[in-house]
Amino acid sequence: MAVYEVYSHPIQQRYKSSFCTKASVFIIVMFLLTSIPPFLVTYSSQGFWIKEGVYREQAEVDFKHELLLILETSDSYIAWSTYEHFNVLEQSNLVVPIVKTREEDNNMDGKADKLHYNIKVPLLDTQQVFSVKLILIFDYQLHRQTKLKMESMAYIYHNSPISGAELITDGELQLRLKSPLAHKGSDVRYNVPVINKESIFSTDYQLKNIFSKYLERNVTTSFVCEYPVWIADRATSQHFEIKGVIRYPQELIPYIPGFWYVIKWGWIQYVSVLLIFIMIIGRLKTFAFQNQVIDSIVEKPLKK
Repeated sequence: MAVYEVYSHPIQQRYKSSFCTKASVFIIVMFLLTSIPPFLVTYSSQGFWIKEGVYREQAEVDFKHELLLILETSDSYIAWSTYEHFNVLEQSNLVVPIVKTREEDNNMDGKADKLHYNIKVPLLDTQQVFSVKLILIFDYQLHRQTKLKMESMAYIYHNSPISGAELITDGELQLRLKSPLAHKGSDVRYNVPVINKESIFSTDYQLKNIFSKYLERNVTTSFVCEYPVWIADRATSQHFEIKGVIRYPQELIPYIPGFWYVIKWGWIQYVSVLLIFIMIIGRLKTFAFQNQVIDSIVEKPLKK
C-alpha cells in the first residue's frame, strides 16, 4: 500500500546561554550585522533621503490690465503705460495706443488657459519701428502644495534691422525657480508690485532696474516664444500692431518633501535590503548553533 504525507508541522529548537558568554556576544554581533549594513548599502547607493520632489500644477493666472510699452523708432522712441507717473515722465514721447485683451478658459475648470492681446499704436507716417519692448503684469497663484501668491510679469521683446508694421507672438508664461518650494505653508514674499506705480522717479521705470529687482526673487515667470513673427512694410496711416497669445501651461514644480514622506521613501529602500540580510544572517545563526560552533544549552525541541 502506498503512503503519503497527510500533515506536517515544524519543531522549534531552543538554545540558551547566560548573558556574558560567547553565544550572547555572537547574537549581538549578528543583530548589528543584520541592521546596520542595509542602512550603509542603501545610503551609499545615492538617493536614500529624498531631498527634492516634483508635482504638476497649472497656476491660477490673471492679467492685471497693467503694461508698459516702449517702441524704438527711426528718430527716437515712443512709450506708454497704465502707470500715471510714467506717462507724465515720458510726456514728450507719449503715444496712447488702443489696447484689447481677452482671457480664455478652454477646459472650463475655473482657471484661465491663455490671454489674447492686441495693441494698436498710432504713428506718424515718417516714424518707423525697429524694436518692441512690452511688459505685461499678472497675478500668479499656486495652491496644491505651497500656497504661493505673487505678482509676476511677461516681457515681450523683439528687434529687427527692417522697420515693421506688426509683431505677432504666441508663447507660454513659464515658471522659473532658483530653489524648490516648501511642501506646505503660505508664501507671499513676492506678492509685491513688479513696477512701483506710485513712484515719481524715472529710475523706477527703467527696464534695467525693473529686471534687476525682479531677478532677485526665487520665483519668477518668463514669457517664452520660439517663433515671433515680424511683419514689415507698414502702409501710410497704418497703426503699428502688437498682438498674440500668452498661454498658461501646467508646470512641473520642484518642492522640498516633508518629514514623513522622506521617512517613508527611506524605509522602503532600507527594508528591501534588510530582508536579504535577515535571510543570510538567519542561516548563519542556524548553522552556528545546530553544529555547536558556539557553545550553548540545547533544550528539548518544542512542537508547534
